[in-house]
Amino acid sequence: MGKWSSSPSDLEKGPHNKGRPSLPPPNVCPPTPKPWFPWLVPLIFVANIAMFVYSMYLNDCPSHTGEDRCLFYHDLRRFSFQPFHENPLLGPSTTALKELGALDWKLVVEDGEGWRLLSCMWLHAGVFHLLANMVSLLFIGIRLEQEFGFFRIGVLYVLSGFGGSLLSTMNLNPSRPIISVGASGALFGLLGAMLSELITNWTIYANKCAALFSLVIVIVLNLAFGLLPNVDNSAHIGGFIAGFLLGFILLMRPQYGYVNPQHIPSGYDVKRKPRHTIYQYVLWIFAFLALLFGYAYCLLKLFNGEARKKYSFVEHQ
Repeated sequence: MGKWSSSPSDLEKGPHNKGRPSLPPPNVCPPTPKPWFPWLVPLIFVANIAMFVYSMYLNDCPSHTGEDRCLFYHDLRRFSFQPFHENPLLGPSTTALKELGALDWKLVVEDGEGWRLLSCMWLHAGVFHLLANMVSLLFIGIRLEQEFGFFRIGVLYVLSGFGGSLLSTMNLNPSRPIISVGASGALFGLLGAMLSELITNWTIYANKCAALFSLVIVIVLNLAFGLLPNVDNSAHIGGFIAGFLLGFILLMRPQYGYVNPQHIPSGYDVKRKPRHTIYQYVLWIFAFLALLFGYAYCLLKLFNGEARKKYSFVEHQ
């Protein structure tokens, strides 16, 4: 029986091993990214609560309306609510909200107070309005901030709220004393961004159809809420559209199978996928151009005095 030598020199000299054996492919497993610590969304929550408390302090129902007409005067004193027939949401008067920066067509368009397009998203018409929005903010916002960080979610929140305010102002009736307040435009922007994030990062999700179906149901139910009286659905729609487009821009993630070079051991030549797919770049460009066009179109149309439509009382977003 012949002998077989396992020494490296014999292996290199053998007829079937003319070169050094190639290294086995590495088991590349990038570390799971750590979630961001959510501090911005809780800060937004506190800011909205603080603004509502201050609006009630400024409102001072007993001094302006009369102690006997204010709701819960004996318990809340200066912070008591306006009469129910004036504000059924348990909150301040429209005068107090307007003074603090509520959205008013005349003040924004004719008096040039464009800052109200941003200030109105920090005000709320009443306790019920505030409670509904803040629960949604914590439920949606904290998870998004943990995944994408405070900067991207902060930009998304503010620009979505701005988009909601633009469409809301265009639909306010300048001939009637109507104002609009609330964070719902920004919150619908977060919902819209969740949808576009699912679409643009489609390759990394399991159970894609189930996730898409669940999200669409949540969005439809929330938009249906806007059909109720005194609810500013135009702000919801404007915020949702802005957030949907911003999601393609701000929340794009590497495609499934992408490996960062820093996670590949030295000495290995591994064929890597590109960081993003072609369709992700196409969606990014389309969303960026559409967002710029939408903002420019609304601002030009608004300040040309073409925004005219209907609504009544306080349009709470």
